[in-house]
Amino acid sequence: MSKKENIKEEEVINEQETAQVEENQEIEAEVVKEEPTVEELLQAEKDKFLRLFAEFENYKKRTTRERIELFKTAGQEVMTSLLPVVDDFERALSHIEEDKEAEELRKGVLLIYQKFYNTLEQKGLSKIETKAGDIFDAEIHEAITQIPAPSKDMKGKVIDCVEKGYKLGDKIIRYPKVVIGQ
Repeated sequence: MSKKENIKEEEVINEQETAQVEENQEIEAEVVKEEPTVEELLQAEKDKFLRLFAEFENYKKRTTRERIELFKTAGQEVMTSLLPVVDDFERALSHIEEDKEAEELRKGVLLIYQKFYNTLEQKGLSKIETKAGDIFDAEIHEAITQIPAPSKDMKGKVIDCVEKGYKLGDKIIRYPKVVIGQ
């Protein structure tokens, strides 16, 4: 073999070795890039921990709000079922007032009614005040009928309140039933 051929073979071998070395370096670089450093792992775990902690705090706040709301309106069903009793007391008092002979009976029924109603008020029940001449508001009142207004200024206003409305805290549990002028 001649020197030229040997040199060419050595050059080819050198090129192959160089290509192999470069390829190995690229693979090593990829391997190094795939493995996260300790700081990156620590940061990722810290981020996961903070997100989990924030999620748990939101859960605690939500359940606390729900529990407070539940306590506020826990008696709603009982209060709603007692409202007809309050109505009956008021009707009885209005009929007893007409009878002058039953003064002692009226006083006794009035005392029972006041004690009963005061107990309900202590638990958060309150009347929704509705008078004749108030402007009709569909969010507060329940219109049961419309009649011709006695005067022009009574159009769209409450003419009569047929049934009183009540609130438990801030929530309306029974809307006042009213008659409106047309």
